[in-house]
Amino acid sequence: MSFGGFERGSAPSQPMAEINVTPLVDVMLVLLVIFIITAPLLSYAIKLDLPNDPAPASEPAAATVKLSIDAGGAVFWDGEPVSDAELTARMAAAAKATTLPEVHLRADKATRYERISLVLSTAQQAGLAKIGFVTEPARPAANR
Repeated sequence: MSFGGFERGSAPSQPMAEINVTPLVDVMLVLLVIFIITAPLLSYAIKLDLPNDPAPASEPAAATVKLSIDAGGAVFWDGEPVSDAELTARMAAAAKATTLPEVHLRADKATRYERISLVLSTAQQAGLAKIGFVTEPARPAANR
């Protein structure tokens, strides 16, 4: 940027108020040439003949067992009440399936931990390894 003027004489020099556009034009011309050269390369496609082999069948999705325990300690298998012996038998049968089911355990907050640990140990002894605890999201403080 230049601060000098073109005038000579006794008058104090004023800053030059004209914009020099030559560098701007030079940069724009260089960019234009670069885009002209690279534009055809961006649209170039390679023709390929891909194989048409079918993909192997995916494994079926694992079944889900929904276990619920109420405040009194009663256990429900997919909404149906079961006894302890029946729970053990159903878990053993589920563990023998080709794909192990996922167990979703939902328990009332007043349920004793002893009852929950008994159900968990029964599942572990049967060979069911995928166990998840289902909870409800916390309500905001204003709605409580």
